[in-house]
Amino acid sequence: MSAHTAVLTQSTGEWQLPDKGKVGMICLIVAEAAIFIIFVLAYIFYLGKSLSGPTPAEVLKLPVLGTVCLLSSSLTVHFAVTALERNAARLSALWLALTVLLGGIFLAGTAVEWHELIYKYGLTIRTNLFGTTFYSLVGLHASHVIVGLGMLGLALLFAVAGKLNGSHAHRLNVLSYYWHFVDAVWVVVFIVVYGLGR
Repeated sequence: MSAHTAVLTQSTGEWQLPDKGKVGMICLIVAEAAIFIIFVLAYIFYLGKSLSGPTPAEVLKLPVLGTVCLLSSSLTVHFAVTALERNAARLSALWLALTVLLGGIFLAGTAVEWHELIYKYGLTIRTNLFGTTFYSLVGLHASHVIVGLGMLGLALLFAVAGKLNGSHAHRLNVLSYYWHFVDAVWVVVFIVVYGLGR
């Protein structure tokens, strides 16, 4: 009896329970999406209402490299899952390593951006409404990237130690849902902060 989807089989009329891992991850993603929606709406609501500078147009630059790296990591994590499904653990480990590297480059870019905003432009979370909403929204996303990288890094460690095989493909796939979610959220954040905001 497959545990991957909730279906009523036509031959026996037997109900199959949905997979606990997928259900749990989907519930987590829905809850996290609700939190992000609140932060995105707050950013949009307060956009342009700061009484003092700096403004987004004055200090924000498009994080093109980081965005390309993060969005590309959705492909590499997919390839890692696909490789593990074929029981190609070493290839899966390579794809996982590339995913972690790409996510790390994105985080490094965020750190460089924040350093410049704070020390060059004096923009902190207390400077004005823009600073408050910017660091809250982008920081919330960065914290999710850190969590995702931690979980992917752990999977990579298991892969390098030879403890990851085809029987774990389903679990890695569930983990990849979270990473795809983090990437999808960045598309929204990028459009709102670096598109509308500038």
